Amino acid sequence: MKKEKSVIIMNFSEESIAYQGFSEMKRLHTEGKIRGYQMAVLKHDKGAKLNAKDFIDFTGADKNIKDSLIGMLIGILGGPLGVLLGWVVGSVVGSMQDAGEVKSAMSVFEKTLETIPEGATGIILIATETDREIVNDVVYGDLKGSIARMDEELVQNEIREAQAAEQAAGESAKKKWFKK
Repeated sequence: MKKEKSVIIMNFSEESIAYQGFSEMKRLHTEGKIRGYQMAVLKHDKGAKLNAKDFIDFTGADKNIKDSLIGMLIGILGGPLGVLLGWVVGSVVGSMQDAGEVKSAMSVFEKTLETIPEGATGIILIATETDREIVNDVVYGDLKGSIARMDEELVQNEIREAQAAEQAAGESAKKKWFKK
């Protein structure tokens, strides 16, 4: 029985099916089959940019997407660190140690972009599942989609690492570019 929070990334063949999946996950939460925390429909636009098309905070905390774990993930992918995914890391970072920090913080982001490829629309759901088969049956069976799961704690840790690496890269770039 799985009790910890997971970040569940889902992809579907069509945008309309992603919205159907969004509705189905809300239904599963309402029926008590999963415990949802936050969920967003995401469109993967060109240049590794994820855009939230819809968002719900099941906790009632009335968070907006910017204050959510999903929002932080999108923010990093759309910010300077996201640009590093498509850039030569060494030209911005300055040392192998920094490049290693950036690379180690990339696995969550790479997994997200890999699961929801460019041009696709998918869902990111943060939830506790009592039985993975419940979500699997809906996504794989009913909607013919795909799923990737990651531990929520791992995602939070990697976001913190990415934020620290982003800050270090910015400071390193400033030192190199604005040397006196």
